[in-house]
Amino acid sequence: MISVADARAYVDRMIRNCEPLDGVQFEAMPLEDEHPPADLLGQVGAGFMGVTGWRTMGGPIHDTKAVIIAAPHTTNWDLPYTLGIAWHTGLRVNWLGKHTLFQGPTGVAMKGLGGLAVDRRDRNNMVGQIAQLFEGRDRLLLVVPPEGTRGKTGRWKTGFYWIAHKAQVPILMAFVDYEQKLGGIVGRLMPSGDIHKDFEIIRRFYSGVKGLYPDLQGAVTLAEEAGGSAG
Repeated sequence: MISVADARAYVDRMIRNCEPLDGVQFEAMPLEDEHPPADLLGQVGAGFMGVTGWRTMGGPIHDTKAVIIAAPHTTNWDLPYTLGIAWHTGLRVNWLGKHTLFQGPTGVAMKGLGGLAVDRRDRNNMVGQIAQLFEGRDRLLLVVPPEGTRGKTGRWKTGFYWIAHKAQVPILMAFVDYEQKLGGIVGRLMPSGDIHKDFEIIRRFYSGVKGLYPDLQGAVTLAEEAGGSAG
């Protein structure tokens, strides 16, 4: 397992990379390396991360509503590790899945793990559909993988950004680095509406973070920079 000192140095580099830009509201999250489990899910998260040799970094998160970036996304293992990090640090998060996954007995298990069903057939209103989830809840910490797929993609989808902006909630930056066996939620960005400036901070934050399959990682790039369309 990576040492506490090396883990702190790693996160410090991430934060230093995010030197302030005018008009960008970015801040480092409190940093802790000890997370005594507060309940059963906390024990599950701590146990999973410990058994697999991972260290969790981060600190108390007081936001009751936020969009959480989950990146990089190159394998199905990303969800268990992201949930393990969240549970270990005392967070109860939600994630999105196709509505068909929530049918029958499997659906009960999915909901128990924090899954929320979305109808992806209505792609034209996906941002509005998800932003409405925030309006109807007192608490919602929503995990979204911007790459949208664990396969190779040329850019990040920007839906997570516009969901946070429309719902007027912060974006929390979670990472999973398989080379270091290190993960955490250590950055907070309030979307300004100037996606180009805000994305520069996000790009700096995730530079150097390695997924399980680095060759499948999508570039932290906007659609127009990658020669595509927004989405």
